Amino acid sequence: MFHSFFPQPKAFFTSLVVWTLISIAGWYLFAAHLGVSLGYGPVPEEQQPIDLSFFLLPENVWFYSYFFLSAVIFCGAWHLKALHHPWKLWSIWGSALIIFVTYFGVQITVVINNWRRPFGDLLQNALSKQPGITVDNFYDLMWIFCQIAFLSMFVSIMTDFFTSHYIFRWRTAMNNFYMSKWEKLRHIEGASQRVQEDTMRFSSTLEGLGISLINSVMTLVVFLPILLALSHYVTELPFIGPVANSLFWLALFWSAFGTLLLAIAGVKLPGLNFRNQRVEAAYRKELVYGEDHAERAQPLTVRELFGNVRRNYYRMYFHYMYFNVARYFYIQADALFVVFMLVPTIVAGTITYGIFQQISTAFGQVSNSFQYLVNSWTTIIELLSIHKRLKAFEAAIDDEPLPEIDQRYLEREAGAVHADG
Repeated sequence: MFHSFFPQPKAFFTSLVVWTLISIAGWYLFAAHLGVSLGYGPVPEEQQPIDLSFFLLPENVWFYSYFFLSAVIFCGAWHLKALHHPWKLWSIWGSALIIFVTYFGVQITVVINNWRRPFGDLLQNALSKQPGITVDNFYDLMWIFCQIAFLSMFVSIMTDFFTSHYIFRWRTAMNNFYMSKWEKLRHIEGASQRVQEDTMRFSSTLEGLGISLINSVMTLVVFLPILLALSHYVTELPFIGPVANSLFWLALFWSAFGTLLLAIAGVKLPGLNFRNQRVEAAYRKELVYGEDHAERAQPLTVRELFGNVRRNYYRMYFHYMYFNVARYFYIQADALFVVFMLVPTIVAGTITYGIFQQISTAFGQVSNSFQYLVNSWTTIIELLSIHKRLKAFEAAIDDEPLPEIDQRYLEREAGAVHADG
């Protein structure tokens, strides 16, 4: 699944994590301070622009240069190491491009969040009939928002276009690799389905999950400092009182609670989804045989196979029922959590509507990033079930014992063939 597309995947991803940590440490320990001494220092949060000039701030230009240099060093080293790998341009350089564009997309969200404060304050002043508010004030801010929105649309469209090609190249690499090992794989149950359908589902599922994961990480990197800066507006929390960096700790607690809640509630679902693919494949295979052989797909056999499908679906419905109870409870509570925690601050009148909008958006961004497992749990369940099926291919290719569930299937098939003579 991975070594067909990435060069030496274990070494590649391990070195990627190590290099990322080194780059982050290098930024905070050296590069950021060097940027300040060279005139690329940060602008205070209250003075940051709310239009497209945000991307030309000296601190952002300096960070883009640092990111580019770090990416070139890492990708260049792996490019030379995997000189003869057929997919190195897509797997190495394409991955770096996706990471950078995702970071840039998160920065667009920061600009929109900066824009929310003056717009919210203007709206509050207009509704309270403060003097000096004109329609041009609103139109000017709305025109700025349109510029940001058009940039966001362009970046999103081009990112989706490139990512789709990136994922299809990954599927192509898996398809070519598995077909080159077909003689070892053809005896495995549903081998054709695993090559054609499971590789397609694996790549398309990873497209969503991978981009979401990168986006979550980048959102944390960008919005955590903003959330920490906004925490000084929060005077106290209900039942707790004043807490330093309160918004950060609230986001961390609430996200950890949701992740743990859904992980416990959904612990059985990956296995059930995997079994569902198994019983559906067995039922479909018997029907396919029945198209060409009159002795196959007999009523008793078909009834038994469909009974397996029915029983597994009923079990899935039951387990998804209490999983959805936990999931929807958390989603509904999430809509009110930050407002509930800000009630003492709102009543004290220490924030304006614009600041409230900023806090709400920043908290939502950080909380959603921490809630990656919560938001992606059903998709992760599907991916785990697909991964289990493709692991059988990996075992056959490497001449290792098949997973236990595949061994049981082959034993049943052998028994059925023996009984048929």
